[in-house]
Amino acid sequence: MSIFDATGHEQVVFCHDPDTGLRAIIAVYSTALGPALGGTRFYPYASEEEALTDVLHLSEGMAYKNAIAGLDHGGGKAVIWGDPVADKSEALLRAYGRFVESLGGRYVTACDVGTYVEDMDHVARETRHVSGRSPEAGGAGDSSILTAFGVFQAMRSAAQHRWGAVDLAGRTVGVAGLGKVGRHLIPHLIEAGAEVVACDVNDAAIRWTQERFPQVRIVADADELIASGIHVYAPCALGGVLNEGTLKALDAEIVCGAANNQLAAPEIADELDRAGILYCPDYVVNSGGVIQVADEYDGAFDFKRAERRTAGIFETTGRILDRAKGEGTTPVAAANALAEERMAAVGRLQRLRLFR
Repeated sequence: MSIFDATGHEQVVFCHDPDTGLRAIIAVYSTALGPALGGTRFYPYASEEEALTDVLHLSEGMAYKNAIAGLDHGGGKAVIWGDPVADKSEALLRAYGRFVESLGGRYVTACDVGTYVEDMDHVARETRHVSGRSPEAGGAGDSSILTAFGVFQAMRSAAQHRWGAVDLAGRTVGVAGLGKVGRHLIPHLIEAGAEVVACDVNDAAIRWTQERFPQVRIVADADELIASGIHVYAPCALGGVLNEGTLKALDAEIVCGAANNQLAAPEIADELDRAGILYCPDYVVNSGGVIQVADEYDGAFDFKRAERRTAGIFETTGRILDRAKGEGTTPVAAANALAEERMAAVGRLQRLRLFR
C-alpha cells in the first residue's frame, strides 16, 4: 500500500534505530481537535506492509473514538514491529520515546497491545508526550478498569434501548475474553444480577476467573459461547469476530464489547441491523481507557473525574442508538456522523487565530 493511499492522514513517520532493533511507524490521522492521541502496539507483523496497514487503520479509528468521547484530541497510533517478549528492551523503548518527542507534541502515545504501564515509564524518560504511566511514575496506571466500566455503561444504555430498562438482572451475558478488560467487566455484570458465560484461550485467565467468580459458567470457545442462549454478546479479545459465520450462529439481541475492530467487514453492520441485532460501535463502547489517559495527559490525574466522564458513555450510546433509529440507519453510521460533525465544528475553530 502506498502511503498516499491513506485516507486523509496528516503525517506518517517511519522510525528506525538499528542499534536497539527499533522499527516503528507513527501515524497521525488528524489534529483537528488537538494533539493526536493513541496507543503504541508492539506486535510481530508478518511484513512491513501489514504493519503500515494496521497503523493507518488504527489511527483513523482513534480520531473517531476521541471525537465521540468529547476529548480535545485528534487521532493517532503507533506500531512497533517485533516480538514484545523477545525484542522489547529499555533502550528500544527509550529510542522510540525520542522519535515521539521529535514530533513536538503532535502525537501523544500510551499503552496498547503488547505494551504496558512500565513500558510507558521508559518512554516517558525521553518524551513529555506520553500517558498511561504507572502510579509510581506519576501516572494513572491500568486503564482497563475504566474501559470495563465504560463497556458496562454502554451495555446498560443498549438494554434500555432494546428492552425499555437498564436492568440486566436475569439477562445472560457472554464475555469472550478474560483479559484485562473482560475480568474487570464481570463484577459489574454480577452486581447487576446478570448471568455470565465466558471463554478464553488462556488457561490462567480461566483459572483466575473461576477462583474469584465461581458463578461464571465457562465454555470451551467463542463458538460455544455465541450458541449458548445469551442475550448480550460482549467480545473483549480479538477483532474481526463479527463475520458471516458469527451471524448465522448468533442469537443474542445485543452486541456490546471492548474488542477493537469487531466487524470483519463494514457491511457486517448492515447485516447485524437486518438480523435485528443491536450493535454498539466498539470505538464508542471501549473509550473509557482513552478518557483515562487523556485525563492523565491533560493534567494531574483524578480517577473520580475520569470515572464521571466515562459514565457519560451511557448517554453517548443512547444518543447514537436514538439517532440510528430515527434516521433509519445503523449505529455505526450514526456514531461516525456524530464524530465527523464534532471534528468539523470544533476543528474549524483553529481558523480563529489567537495572538499570545
